[in-house]
Amino acid sequence: MAKILIVDDSPSQLYNMQQLIEGMGHETITAEDGKEGVERARAELPDLVLMDVVMPNLNGFQATRSLSRDERTSHIPVVLVTTKNQETDRLWGLRQGAKGYLTKPVQTRELRSTLSELLPSG
Repeated sequence: MAKILIVDDSPSQLYNMQQLIEGMGHETITAEDGKEGVERARAELPDLVLMDVVMPNLNGFQATRSLSRDERTSHIPVVLVTTKNQETDRLWGLRQGAKGYLTKPVQTRELRSTLSELLPSG
């Protein structure tokens, strides 16, 4: 069982993603914007972060860059989960340090595949 941080400013998206992740047997923690997401990641050191892009205070690209460049959190894979489905957005997200990019609405099979690829087995 992994500890997964879900960062999204939409309460319904947070709830739906929590249900999916917990249904897969993982523990979830949540944050409602990029700034809180970075703070929670530093405090909780989750196994993986699912990060929305369009959020107040700190967007997902900025938060991902902050986590990937911080030696305390750079080992944590960040997966961007967003409605932004342009190839330029995906490439920019990967350049910020994201290890994956999922487009909303997230398909359970795609999410499960991404998690099994990025989470340490064990």
